[in-house]
Amino acid sequence: MSRYNKNLGDFGESFAVDFLLENGYAILERNYKTKTGEIDIIASIGNTLVFVEVKTRSSEKYGQPSEAVGCKKRSHMLSVAEEYYSEDLPYNEIRFDVIEIIAKQLSDGEVVLHSLNHIEGIIMD
Repeated sequence: MSRYNKNLGDFGESFAVDFLLENGYAILERNYKTKTGEIDIIASIGNTLVFVEVKTRSSEKYGQPSEAVGCKKRSHMLSVAEEYYSEDLPYNEIRFDVIEIIAKQLSDGEVVLHSLNHIEGIIMD
């Protein structure tokens, strides 16, 4: 992964965390890894446990960022969620979300937000 893509991805994840916090979510984990995959953010809101994939792009030239969350990624998300969740957790619902971020890196290296789209409850095949 290039330094540019890493900077862009780090910016997107940090911005997504800030967005979730501002909207009443509690952040439980960031970059939670298991043998079967990784989830960018695990959060909660009310009685709902939310697994969030963040997709950050510099443009929509090749489609919407959420289009990169294909069957393989959704399968990894389900596997990680199964490993994370236990009946001891106080949640009545589990949800899978995607946060799409379009950001631009300026010539001085600063990254700025262009748009954010929070897709709640993606369909898990």
